[in-house]
Amino acid sequence: MEASLFESYKEEDTVDVESFQGEKRKLIQPTSLKDPKLEKLKETLVNWINSTLKAEHIVVQSLEEDLFDGLVLHHLLSRLADVHLPVEEIALTSNAQIHKLEVILEELDKRLGLQDGGEIKWTVKLIHNKDLLATIHLLVAMVRCFQPELELPPNVKVEVVLVEVNKTGIKSDVQAEVLTEESNTGSDSHSNTGREDPIDQLLRLEAHKVNMVKKAILHFVNQNMSTMGLQVADMDKQFADGVILLLLIGQLEGFFIPLCDFNLTPVNPSEMVWIPDTLVRNTLGS
Repeated sequence: MEASLFESYKEEDTVDVESFQGEKRKLIQPTSLKDPKLEKLKETLVNWINSTLKAEHIVVQSLEEDLFDGLVLHHLLSRLADVHLPVEEIALTSNAQIHKLEVILEELDKRLGLQDGGEIKWTVKLIHNKDLLATIHLLVAMVRCFQPELELPPNVKVEVVLVEVNKTGIKSDVQAEVLTEESNTGSDSHSNTGREDPIDQLLRLEAHKVNMVKKAILHFVNQNMSTMGLQVADMDKQFADGVILLLLIGQLEGFFIPLCDFNLTPVNPSEMVWIPDTLVRNTLGS
């Protein structure tokens, strides 16, 4: 059974048995390769690479075929960490590609905090051999480190076959491999926070889009303050002392804050941040 299992990989993925001699390798089960979650993760990573390197006119179509020579990883490291390594731009020979990957991965492992014995799920050999599992692990780690706000599909797992080839034959074991954690645990908490906090999302918008949001907020404020004969033209300045905000809260919540409870023209920080007892009582009583 073990031999026939390995043969299926040999036929489909052209695995060289000689390259396995004396070591353990993980192969993604063919059925897992068709998992929609895995496909979505691959698509997200491809889109992330292409958007990151858009200015450099680099387009990736396949994680398996386009990252093995170090070109894309070199540009990603330069773009994301502003690191410029002394390696050739295009490595044409296999030896040159392996050397380039050695330099890049050594620097990446440092940046990812894995140079001190941490578990590393990729190697120069695996990346150069177009190992999909190792490539995805590396890219997910880069996203978590350099762009934690990027939302990756959560809870992506694949079945892998752990294969060991030695002189006595082939040993194999099926295991579950986690590619991304649950959305509310581990590193995914970064993306979860970014997704739930609309202010974080707003701050990532382009300037003209932020201005559109500010205009919409101004319209909402003035619509609710018109009955008091007040008009807000500059949110940054007119909201700074808290007066407009207090009056707006009263309008939205349907209660009146006596003018004697706060200063309409505050002149110092203590008058600006002071919350009157009336507001506290009304809020607690609502």
